[in-house]
Amino acid sequence: MALSSLQAEFNNLLHSMFDENILDEQFTQVRSLQDETNPNFTAQVINSFCLDARKVIIKLNKQFNAPDVEFSVLEPSVHQLKGSSSCIGARRLKVACTELQQVFDVKDKQGCLQSLNKIIHEYRILEGKLHTLIQLEKRILAIQTNKQQPDI
Repeated sequence: MALSSLQAEFNNLLHSMFDENILDEQFTQVRSLQDETNPNFTAQVINSFCLDARKVIIKLNKQFNAPDVEFSVLEPSVHQLKGSSSCIGARRLKVACTELQQVFDVKDKQGCLQSLNKIIHEYRILEGKLHTLIQLEKRILAIQTNKQQPDI
């Protein structure tokens, strides 16, 4: 696939993620920290975020499906997920975390499970699209790198 075609696909996906409110301007700030000295910065941040988010979601799911839910123990995990979502610009995931925090206040296990399902749904959408962005960016970078190499 030609470089211009890959760049267009990357830009279209990124724009759609903003249009669908999956991402907010904080993601643009994260991407602005990437430069020639660290061309994989955004991918590293995304991979780290996804790994941490997945761990928190698994922990929450396990706890909410236990017979006795200790809300006070889980609240820091939700706060952590909300904070990391905010830092990377994952707008819809952050909103879903806020909704779960509100349900925590009334200690409604069923409401928490519904909110957690929304978090899982939003995370899956986000993760899939972010990984597609990473793959497109890697392909673009590989083509650009090959073009810069002198012919021998």
